[in-house]
Amino acid sequence: MTYETVIFDFGGVITSSPFEAFNRLEAEKGVPKDSVRQINSANPDDNAWARFERAEIDAAGFDEAFAAEARAIGIELRGADVLARLAGDVRPRMVETLDRLKAEGIRISCITNNVPAGKGAGMAMDDKKAAAVKDIMLRFDHIIESSKAGIRKPDPRIYQMMCEALNVEPAGCIYLDDLGINCKPAAALGMAAIKVSSEQQALDDLGALLDMQLP
Repeated sequence: MTYETVIFDFGGVITSSPFEAFNRLEAEKGVPKDSVRQINSANPDDNAWARFERAEIDAAGFDEAFAAEARAIGIELRGADVLARLAGDVRPRMVETLDRLKAEGIRISCITNNVPAGKGAGMAMDDKKAAAVKDIMLRFDHIIESSKAGIRKPDPRIYQMMCEALNVEPAGCIYLDDLGINCKPAAALGMAAIKVSSEQQALDDLGALLDMQLP
């Protein structure tokens, strides 16, 4: 199969997973590991996180709504504390890969579930990280942000929107995401989906599909 487009998730793929930072937050606050994941997995289409990713509430609203959801399972944790840990660290080899793909004539794009908080699409809280993310985003042929589109993964429409924007069939696309729930709709549409568990594994799997040695 010849693939003409590679679609990347951002957090957990181009950058380190925010769940790593969430685990550090949980340890600092003395709450059970993966509490943030548990809260965000409950009522996944309509919880505070889902509504924030669709920009249906603002940062202050998310802070209060998330705190209420945490209290409902016996945990004291503010949404604002979670937001402060959102932006991961850039993975340089993934950025090198973006450049390599472009040099080979392969289109690259990004579908990211994000929230209207922080600075730019990567939700960074400091200028240096925000500038680095902005530089990366300039490489993509097209970007869809949930907080601007008003829909979020795993809604199949967001993948269809990308295909329409690039005028490409799903079968001509590879999709990478660190969450299996977001890979399933892409695969159902006909994309080759790669669930990212580590940078090396992602590069190995992507390279195998493209028959290419990646950084």
